[in-house]
Amino acid sequence: MALIALGVTGGIGAYKAVEVARGLQKRGHDVVAVMTRNARRFIGRVTFEAITKRRVVTTQWAAGANADIEHIALASSIELLVVAPATANILGKFAAGIADDFLSTLYLATRAPVLVAPAMNSHMLEHPATAANLKVLAERGVHVVQPDAGYLACGWIGKGRLAEPDTIVEAAIRILEPRRTLDGRKVLVTAGPTCEDLDPVRFFANRSSGKMGFAIAAEAARRGADVTLVAGPTSVAPPEVSELVRVRSAVQMRDAVMARLAVADVVVMAAAVADYQPAHQEAHKIAKTAESLTVTLVRTPDILAEIGRWRKERGGHRPAIVGFAAETEDTVARAERKRVAKGADVIVANDVLQDGAGFESDTNIVTLIGPESNEPLPIQSKASVAGLILDRIEALLGERGPVPS
Repeated sequence: MALIALGVTGGIGAYKAVEVARGLQKRGHDVVAVMTRNARRFIGRVTFEAITKRRVVTTQWAAGANADIEHIALASSIELLVVAPATANILGKFAAGIADDFLSTLYLATRAPVLVAPAMNSHMLEHPATAANLKVLAERGVHVVQPDAGYLACGWIGKGRLAEPDTIVEAAIRILEPRRTLDGRKVLVTAGPTCEDLDPVRFFANRSSGKMGFAIAAEAARRGADVTLVAGPTSVAPPEVSELVRVRSAVQMRDAVMARLAVADVVVMAAAVADYQPAHQEAHKIAKTAESLTVTLVRTPDILAEIGRWRKERGGHRPAIVGFAAETEDTVARAERKRVAKGADVIVANDVLQDGAGFESDTNIVTLIGPESNEPLPIQSKASVAGLILDRIEALLGERGPVPS
């Protein structure tokens, strides 16, 4: 049983926080409510005290010995901070590091995971300031439950309504209780760039950091999968997996993947594999002599297409195949064509020119391209994106039956 701090801020959705508290308790967890001054304009503290059987924290200036450091004591004992509803005001405080009440101080003091469920007028949600604050929080690892669209308290219709309590509770449970939904599954993930050597000093590469592929590998392992991670050169430390295979070039990555393909239930090609390599690698450093230098490039192996052909030739549905498409224009259309051409089940597409997406960033903005529909995902941490990709993969595996014996 975990102790969860439930932050309640001043929005009409505060009444739903009561059901969030109850839902967390039903899942076996203990809840302490932390209410801002404006939250108490919408709902009384007695309601939460009756449900949680705990005193509601409303101020950091409560009378009594050491009351002024209660936020430190609570910050050290909670295993999760949930804020629902999270107003634009509290998101701004969190992002800017402002600590002028108990909840904002608790946020700065705790090292527990944080989950926020924004709720506000749709124009406030879409304002660049709010978007920037959510981006900052996502980069810091804060989990976000996206608001629903519908009829708002202000009379408008649009996105901004607090997500349903069950949705918030399930998001909290996923953080607290890692699911072992991939027990017995073998997942093969590629990550990072490849480097194509021109001579002993120079090489062709790209800006991939490996963060997205590493997040997917870590999430798959967290869900119980036997994970093999084939990684190109990265400066980011890889997660703990069953097997880590370090490679440098596209050819080496291709060989590592194909050697392990037969036993894989899932292949996630998150690596940014070079499309071209020098036709000839010089044995010694190329001297700086002529004013110009012509280098002939040839195609590297198309690993994703080869995996698709391998599966088709065997007439089966294993492994499930997920590819990536990093684009700078016509992102969705190009990804749709790539999915069909390569024989993939899902393509994760992103426009690397978008702020907060693509290489080296801690966040991503992607669209999951499937055979029947596309699912755009808002900006969030790469860890959160990894979770949603694994959810889609689990759905694919569920359609194709149990773990092979």
